[in-house]
This record gives sequence, structure tokens and C-alpha cells, in this order.
Amino acid sequence: MSLFSRLGEKSWETPGVPAEDPASYRPEAARVGLIVYFLVATFLFLLVTSAYFMRMGVEAGHGSHGSTGDWHPMPEPPLIWINTAVLMMASLAWEAARAMGRRGMAAPMRTAFLSAGLFGLLFLAGQLLLWRDYAAAGYFLAANPANSFFYLLTALHGLHIAGGLFFWLRALLRPRGAPLPVELCAAYWHFLLLVWLAMLALLVST
Repeated sequence: MSLFSRLGEKSWETPGVPAEDPASYRPEAARVGLIVYFLVATFLFLLVTSAYFMRMGVEAGHGSHGSTGDWHPMPEPPLIWINTAVLMMASLAWEAARAMGRRGMAAPMRTAFLSAGLFGLLFLAGQLLLWRDYAAAGYFLAANPANSFFYLLTALHGLHIAGGLFFWLRALLRPRGAPLPVELCAAYWHFLLLVWLAMLALLVST
């Protein structure tokens, strides 16, 4: 079976795997799709990171600047660390929701699910505020290449956050009692946290 056929299956029509036939198990289409997304997103951020190093003039990643003289790193205001802490709280809330779901604690799981999304909204709002503060201080998109890459990286990450919030909101608007996609959402947000930490390390170290 091709990958596209597998992704197109209606996994909700065959939700379980017969316990007596574990050899026939195949992961749900949604889980396969999420893994494919992780691979695509990882390569996307790796490509942008490679372009970042090439533009900065680093050879073999040893941190030696090139001779162009137009690369001026942006400062690190406290808000960027506050936003990082907020995203960590979102990831912790997702993990709490997943743990409660496995224990069958429906009401606490829904509360944690709601909290996780609210932390995500707060992170996105904080990132927009960070952009505003940078612009007010004169760090505009086209001012120098370091600025451009900062806005590009954070915009890409912000779009992925917005996508996660869209599906979170759709899940919240389901009829009361409908199952929440906690497992896959938690994995998605943990991935976004790892990507952000890698981006932050890149930006801070250069």
C-alpha cells in the first residue's frame, strides 16, 4: 500500500487492532501523517539553518565570521526568555493532559488540554510583542541579514504554532464527550518546543 493511500484511510472507521492478531497492526493514518510532518518540518528548519550559517560566513560551523561586515546579531531581551518559559509550560500542560487521558481522568484531562492551548496562545502573543519591541528599537526586517533570519525563523515557528492552535480550537469545539486528540497534540507541541529551543540556541550562540 502506498503512503498516500495509507494517509487517505479513514482510521476512525477501524479504530482498534484485534488483540488476537497483533502482527496485522498498522499505525493510524493520523499518526503516520504526523510523523511525515515531523520529517518535512525538520528538513525545512535544517535548510533554513544551513542558509543562516552560509550567510553569516561560518566555515564548518566553527563560528568564524566572514568578511562582509554586515552581520550584526540582535540583542536578547528578557521577553524572549519569558516566551520560552511559556512554551515550556504549554508542553508540560500537554504532557499532563496525556497522562490524565491514559488514566481515564476525563475532566482533569480536558482542563489540562484547555490550559495547554491557552499557553500556546500566550506564547504566540508574546512573540508578536517581541517583534513589536524589536521594531520599536530599530531592528527592522531589512536592516541587516541577522534581523532577516530572526524574523524568518520565528515566523516559520509561529505559523506552526498557529496551525497547532487551529486544531486545538477545533478539538475544543467538538460535541461534549467527544474524544480529544491528546496523544498526537502532545507529540506535536513537544516537537515545536524542541524546534524552538534549537532555534533559540542558534540565535543566542551567533
